[in-house]
Amino acid sequence: MKRFSFLFFVVLIFGCKNESKVENLSADDIINKSIEVAGGDSFKKSEINFDFRDRHYYAKRNHGDFLLMRVTINANNDSIYDVLTNAGYERKLNDMINVVVPDSMITKYSASVNSVHYFSVLPYGLNDKAVNKTLIGEEEIKAKNYYKIQVTFNKNGGGEDYEDVFLYWIDKESFKVDYLAYSYNEADGKGMRFRAAYNERYVNSLRFVDYNNYKPKDKSMKLQNLGKAFENNQLELLSKIELENVRVDLINL
Repeated sequence: MKRFSFLFFVVLIFGCKNESKVENLSADDIINKSIEVAGGDSFKKSEINFDFRDRHYYAKRNHGDFLLMRVTINANNDSIYDVLTNAGYERKLNDMINVVVPDSMITKYSASVNSVHYFSVLPYGLNDKAVNKTLIGEEEIKAKNYYKIQVTFNKNGGGEDYEDVFLYWIDKESFKVDYLAYSYNEADGKGMRFRAAYNERYVNSLRFVDYNNYKPKDKSMKLQNLGKAFENNQLELLSKIELENVRVDLINL
């Protein structure tokens, strides 16, 4: 009887220890782990080149200083450079001639350039000051378990589309972003998109993926339900988001 009591006591103690090791992660903890898995601090000192839909993109980040560029070849075979830096936006023709852009278009062009670069290196950028992160639960998609994180933006520093709402599904084991969804304002209401990552590759220690880009077949569907809608084949494939010719150079300080 004493032997049984002793064994029961040992099992109870070890059980309590194991329970104490269960991590109660916050949204910040999860995003930090996801960034680390995707390349961590290497993003902060990198030069990234890639092609996307007949345009070339270049990003240079150096511990807070950044330069995000898009190069478009027009019908006259001229190169149009849209450049976004800490100082603001500017447009150049053939990298030499400054082009005057109406104030009404600066916000549009800036948002367009920033959007492609933002999605290209997710989840890097989700720790910006204007970002608000909330762990809203967990969800299973295609037999894998995910943390489900909602991201909103402050009006101050959140850009033209600060009212957009994003959801990220982050694998509970690998901490990689496998799915994301977002809602955005349209003239006739809210639009929604859902993206499923594929073609994962690491280029000079940084993680890149491509996406299948979907929209809901039923416009009344809620953003929070898009994960299950994807699993139940209730989404329509619109396009593929594919980055080509990705090159990464790390800046040595």
